[in-house]
Amino acid sequence: MGFIKVVKNKAYFKRYQVKYKRRREAKTDYYARKRLIIQDKNKYNTPKYRFVVRFTNRDIICQIFAAGMTHDICLGHAYAHELPRYGLEVGLTNYAAAYCTGLLLARRVNAKFGLDYEGNTEVDGEDYNVEANEEGKAPFKALLDVGLKRTTTGSRVFGALKGACDGGLDIPHNDRRFPGSERDGREFTADPEVHRKYIFGGHVGEYMEELQEEDEDRYEKQFSQYIERDLDADSLEELYEKVHEAIREDPFKKRAELDCGHFQKRLKPRAEPVVVKSYKKKGKSLQQRKGRIKQKMTAKGFKTVA
Repeated sequence: MGFIKVVKNKAYFKRYQVKYKRRREAKTDYYARKRLIIQDKNKYNTPKYRFVVRFTNRDIICQIFAAGMTHDICLGHAYAHELPRYGLEVGLTNYAAAYCTGLLLARRVNAKFGLDYEGNTEVDGEDYNVEANEEGKAPFKALLDVGLKRTTTGSRVFGALKGACDGGLDIPHNDRRFPGSERDGREFTADPEVHRKYIFGGHVGEYMEELQEEDEDRYEKQFSQYIERDLDADSLEELYEKVHEAIREDPFKKRAELDCGHFQKRLKPRAEPVVVKSYKKKGKSLQQRKGRIKQKMTAKGFKTVA
């Protein structure tokens, strides 16, 4: 038997450093995070804000974060499960819903900080970057944080990015990864018409028509929620236009009485909170205490001085 070198000896384990917890859980790319949050040395305590986009099986999360020394601070948030308040009850995880969620967050952030940037009100699929007002406040600037998601062409991340930019946020980007973009060598050519189709759910409408022709039963099963609400391929664009208008009109719209958060419903409205009165005995003033003593003295026959 040949000589075997022991690599993991006592010296190895004494010098071993455990990686960060979120690195061990494969949740955070610290290499990318450092470059997103590192502050300029000549700007004291000036954080770089991140436009964070995350996806779950049933929801889309858009948030604005600032990194602190001990924890991150959330300055604004918007979720896809809030879109039913604005008229969008189905398809809450597709590209069009991601655009609406990003638009909702942008309108909330601008309202919170008193910024009068309307953004792009004519959604035509063209790349849009907000222009700063030289006399007033600068637009809110943030950096896109995609986490561990792959930034492939046509990803829903860029739908949220487009919605936030059209809503008036300043997020540095280009159009080479938007839907419809094609690569010729080192050059990218964007297609605004294709991008507009995705923003208004045109790709969903095409799939609905295709599936309806090929397999009626599968269509009725897969798009049962659309059929229940009388939505077809031709009515999707009008639906999303109304949702965009409703978001711009009131980005802080409250949920209905029977709604209770994550896609849940109450059986009856929440009861008003009961106010419990305090029966704590109030203390007497100095004048009241002196008057009480005078009464006792008079009752016992003592002469009191007025």
